[in-house]
Amino acid sequence: MRWGVIGTGGIAQSFAKAMEHVPGSSVVAVSSRQQATADSFAATHGVARAYDSDAGLLEDAAVDVVYVATPHHRHHDDTIHALEAGKHVLCEKPLALSAAQANAMAAAARRHDRFLMEAIWSRFLPGYDALRSVLASGEIGEVLHVDASFGFRRPIDPAHRLFDLALGGGALLDVGLYPVQLAHLVLGPPTAVSAHGRIGETGVDEHVVVTMGFEGGALAVAQAAIRTPLASTARIAGTEGTIHLPQFMHAPMYVDVDVDGTTRRIETPLGGGSLKYEITEVERCIARGERESAVLPLAESCAIAGTLDQARAAIGLHYPGE
Repeated sequence: MRWGVIGTGGIAQSFAKAMEHVPGSSVVAVSSRQQATADSFAATHGVARAYDSDAGLLEDAAVDVVYVATPHHRHHDDTIHALEAGKHVLCEKPLALSAAQANAMAAAARRHDRFLMEAIWSRFLPGYDALRSVLASGEIGEVLHVDASFGFRRPIDPAHRLFDLALGGGALLDVGLYPVQLAHLVLGPPTAVSAHGRIGETGVDEHVVVTMGFEGGALAVAQAAIRTPLASTARIAGTEGTIHLPQFMHAPMYVDVDVDGTTRRIETPLGGGSLKYEITEVERCIARGERESAVLPLAESCAIAGTLDQARAAIGLHYPGE
């Protein structure tokens, strides 16, 4: 398929490199707010057309599907504009700043009969395929607890997107989404959400702990940080055994299953271009006429956004305009 990329940052660069590992598909257009930036991206990745506006890319008849790689605060508008232009969309995570925005995006996809998926790349990796397989087998019994974290220490930089509240910066949406989505994957949407967090000097959340309760009594704890290094691992505990995802839990190179004191390791190497798995899923769905992925349905992305909303409310984190 022929892709257009909106945005030229680090994740857009990784996406274009991953496309080299998807036979028969290519990035044919890129857009940025500055022509020079778009031209540089195009030259680096062999992209035929570079635009200084999203409108130019969305009017390009050669573009089948758009990858939205802009900062968090632009995901809602950029995605809806692409859908209105008749393009299928893969939107970088988080899908939106809030559940209200996510629901509006899902509604727009249905209204325009276009494919839409949130780019939580973890869901499509071999490690997560193995995780789902073990869970489905019942090998570890009924899951009672999920404990996951993702965190690192970065110097405070008000100019960086992670420390810019207006861009949706902070720990929760950027890295906290990974442990939260894991809890959703394993246990479904929570029935209760609480959180504690630290708001830093630039106004963003720097360290957050989210606790979730689920129907049936299971619990989950998700930790995220951008000023504190965390284990960045995950442990899923059931009545008969446990599953361990090593550092980094969002892209595990192996999965350990422990039952009755015996550990079985499932090797799950990523290979080159690890974003290729989500690209392949998008193309598979579109080729089959599907408008969302069964691996990560829009309803689940909206539910994850709702959990993040509740966590933000609990720590008093609000984005401009809310």
